[in-house]
Amino acid sequence: MKPLCMLSLALTTTTSAQITYQNRTGTILRTDSGAYGPELEEYHYYYEQWPIGLAISSTGRFFASYTRGNYTFTLGEAVNKTAELPYPSAGLQLPVSHLNTSWNGIQFGSGNSTGLISVQALYITPENPRRPETLWVVDTGRPTIMGEGGMPVMPYAQPGGPKIIAISLTNDTVYATYTFPSSVHYPDSYMNDIRFDLRANITASGHGIAYIVDSSDEGRPGFIMLDLGTGSSWRRLTQHPSVLRVDRDVPSYQGQPFYQHSIGIPIQTLREGLDGLQISPDGETMYYSPLTSNYLYSIPTANLRASDSDPLSEQAASNNVTNLGQRGGNANGFEGDSNGLVYQLMPEHNAIYAYDPKTLLNHGVVRDPRIIWPDGASLGEDGYMYLNINQLPHQPNWNYGEDGRVFPGAVLRFKVPGWGKIVGLA
Repeated sequence: MKPLCMLSLALTTTTSAQITYQNRTGTILRTDSGAYGPELEEYHYYYEQWPIGLAISSTGRFFASYTRGNYTFTLGEAVNKTAELPYPSAGLQLPVSHLNTSWNGIQFGSGNSTGLISVQALYITPENPRRPETLWVVDTGRPTIMGEGGMPVMPYAQPGGPKIIAISLTNDTVYATYTFPSSVHYPDSYMNDIRFDLRANITASGHGIAYIVDSSDEGRPGFIMLDLGTGSSWRRLTQHPSVLRVDRDVPSYQGQPFYQHSIGIPIQTLREGLDGLQISPDGETMYYSPLTSNYLYSIPTANLRASDSDPLSEQAASNNVTNLGQRGGNANGFEGDSNGLVYQLMPEHNAIYAYDPKTLLNHGVVRDPRIIWPDGASLGEDGYMYLNINQLPHQPNWNYGEDGRVFPGAVLRFKVPGWGKIVGLA
């Protein structure tokens, strides 16, 4: 037994050696910095309108789209680091007062097939023997307006309003416009993103095909295909399980569980189905997923291109969907590169992940606290990936009319790994 004086000394020594940290400053614990990956540069700032889509041309021209609303214009080009102007002209942007109409008390978007109504997505394809370098514009025809009691309302689409517009970047003029019959683009459809295969042998017309996402919140999401030579269009995988929203999915943004709080309706969760898509470098595979899902899917593009004249085309498409497994969270938009990587924008994690078809795994590419809802990505010929950051979870439509976003919005960029180049099927 130790003498009492020695025991007292041991207790005193042990107690004085303990250190308690009352906050994160100076901690000896391992921490999450909230960041990894290549350096992320602040490339552009938005001060007037919150962006959705973006595209970078071969010469570095930068275009952005903005869904409407009460915004002055819905398609713009950056003229410096902090400003954008209407593109290709102010006259092409429909005035706010012309964005919608009402029939028997039901709101419909404009049926104007020449003016821009509400542009969701942009995509640039390279010059080929049949086309100039082209900015493709996805106009949903469905703006958001304020209804009774200050509740935001998205009018139904009417034929003519939802359209795909081709703008030559050689002379900045519209050279083609494609609209859709109501049997392909439903009144409750919402075109969200687009990809192309412009190879001459891919369609009988010889002018290529567009693959379009219909992400309809109202419940009929699926793929829309557009023959760029004939203008004919058709659907695949409408309401297939792989394109449907996950019911009552609750993501977390900036460490908080997210529920949608909209004026005039009960608290709910996000309802968006099919959202991101990306075509493989060889044009043979389409990768896709709903926004409200942790799963990544793929389908052979041949199944999407198959004609409706084949009575088994829809069944074959359904049978050939592949579930590629979970990726680690919800994903918004997609982008891809020549190495076959499928970049997925991960708003829950302020990050970009990539699926590698060689390893069959997803991995983190870049993460940064500034990536607060990445909403659109574009890989430039300079090897940079450009990301629109728009703070979408803080928008008033999801927060009882309170706008918690703080200007500026931003475009961030980083160098893609492995010297990946843009996927250009021309």
